[in-house]
Amino acid sequence: MKTKLSMLLTVLALCKVFAQDTEQKKPKMDFYFNPSLSVGFNINKRNESSHSQYIESKPLLGKFTYGVTAIGGYHFLPNFAIGTGFKYSFAQDNYHLIYWVIQPKIIFSPGDRPFFIDLNYGKQLNRSAVSDTEFWGGKIGMQVSYSKRLSQEGGLVFESHHLKNGDNGAFIGLSYGITVFSNKNYTGYGID
Repeated sequence: MKTKLSMLLTVLALCKVFAQDTEQKKPKMDFYFNPSLSVGFNINKRNESSHSQYIESKPLLGKFTYGVTAIGGYHFLPNFAIGTGFKYSFAQDNYHLIYWVIQPKIIFSPGDRPFFIDLNYGKQLNRSAVSDTEFWGGKIGMQVSYSKRLSQEGGLVFESHHLKNGDNGAFIGLSYGITVFSNKNYTGYGID
């Protein structure tokens, strides 16, 4: 019995060694740079009573926010990358906010058309109408390969801005960007 079992294990091991492996390793972008534009609508507008003299009127964040983000990072696991960079956000007059951003990225089915989820945290760097602001956010979207080292991406953005003066904004919007990466074999365009 032991002899038959050891022969069976030996045959299975040899089959594994000499078999052609048709499944390829999941590709990675390696280093990447991702500039993107976003626009969002504030879904956290408060209705303050303006007819009462006892309620102090606070400046509210505007209805819309516009942003430009530039992230550089490294895709080191098949389904995970991490990046950092800067985000400029305009929420209303004199609310020109520049954030330092940390962005973990979860990538599903990497390659030509990956679906991704970005998680964002940002801390304000500049002085503006407000200071010490931070934001938490997320983006879900899809990348579409365009060439050997370039993909376009679009997504749905959720952001929550927390201002020191107590005014908070929750924005939902759209984002469009490109991703330039160092691994030319990440997409089908790079395979020769």
